[in-house]
Formats: sequence, C-alpha cells, structure tokens
Amino acid sequence: MSEALPQKRLRIKFAKENALRYIGHLDLHHIWQRSIRRAGLPLIYSQGFHPQPKIQIASALPLGFSSRAEFVDIWISPEAEYSVEGLQKNLPEGIKVSSIEEVDLRAPALQTQGDYAEYEVTILDEIPADELDLKLASLMDAESLPREKKKKKRGKVRTFDLRTLILDLHRLPLDGENERIYMRFTAREGATGRPDMILKEMEIPIEAARVERTALVFKA
Repeated sequence: MSEALPQKRLRIKFAKENALRYIGHLDLHHIWQRSIRRAGLPLIYSQGFHPQPKIQIASALPLGFSSRAEFVDIWISPEAEYSVEGLQKNLPEGIKVSSIEEVDLRAPALQTQGDYAEYEVTILDEIPADELDLKLASLMDAESLPREKKKKKRGKVRTFDLRTLILDLHRLPLDGENERIYMRFTAREGATGRPDMILKEMEIPIEAARVERTALVFKA
C-alpha cells in the first residue's frame, strides 16, 4: 500500500514482562507485525523497492529488563476498527496492552520524541541501606563520569559523560526484603542513560538486580 493512501496512526502503550524480557528489539518488532495481522488490522506499508510495514517502537529496552511503559506506533487503514481487547488476544503472554490512542500523522518519529525514562531497580543481593545511599550520593555529587562506548559496526571507541544523562537517583522505601532504587535518565535520541551503567559504577553485577522501566515520557 502507498503512503499516499488514507491512513491513521495509532500509539499503543504496553508492558513487556516475564519471558519476553529476553527478546531483542528486532524480535519485538516481528511480534507486533504478526500480532497486528492476526488481529485483522490492515497495516500501511512504506514506499520503495522493499516496502515494510509502518511500525515504530520507541526507545529500545536492553535484554533482561521488564517494562510497564513501552510504546509502539502503527499505521493502519482509516476504516479499520480496533480495541485493546481485540489486539490483546492476539499477542503472546508477556505483552500486555494498556491503552491505544490515535495520534497526528504528521507527528515526528516516535524514536525522536523521548524526553526521559524512569526505572525501578530491585537489588537481589543483601546490601546495607546506608552503603547504598552513599554510593548513590557519590554518583549524584560527581561533576562528571566519563565512560567509553564501542561502536558495534566499526569497533571504534567514543567517550561520553554518564553524569549528564542522570536526572535522579535515590533509594526507595523498603518493600519486602530487597532494597530498591529509583533511577531517572534522559531518553533523547543519541543521549540515553541506562540502569546497567549505574549498577556498574556501583560495582553491583547486573545479575544481582531486577530492572523495570516504569515510565517513558515524551517531549511536550
């Protein structure tokens, strides 16, 4: 189908949990493509020699992280009827739709609209609360936290300042036996912080934590 045909753009908010924490961004894209077709929603395709269904997933979530605040935009024929229930029954266990809304066709790409993201990190290993507070305060008080990142394609290393990506870090009230940390980072294109970076700075193995994205906020 051509982009020139009438169409509408839907923004779907969903949770990604349980076993689906371990699927990658591309596999998630394929899940949405198959599920939308099973739900009987006629997808709009891009133009060009290799037309692709118009599906945009927001900020990629690292493997092993769960989330209650993921977003995907899809383009469908304007006459198509949809509902949360109709889409949900065609999705695999681990994907739970919470809302669907129509958005402006002219709005920028979803991946470019991120502002900040919030996370809740549960520490599975025992660690004293005062020690955790000191580690978090040290990171918040730091003027800079230079880190190196290797580019996947060319293998080149670039340096960035992790501190500029951190908006807030603090310990949450105890809920059960495990300590929890609230983390908020910038989530702009090309400038996105991640909890695993903070855990590494705190010398806490990622295997000793459970990470959930609780909010993904877009620019006003």
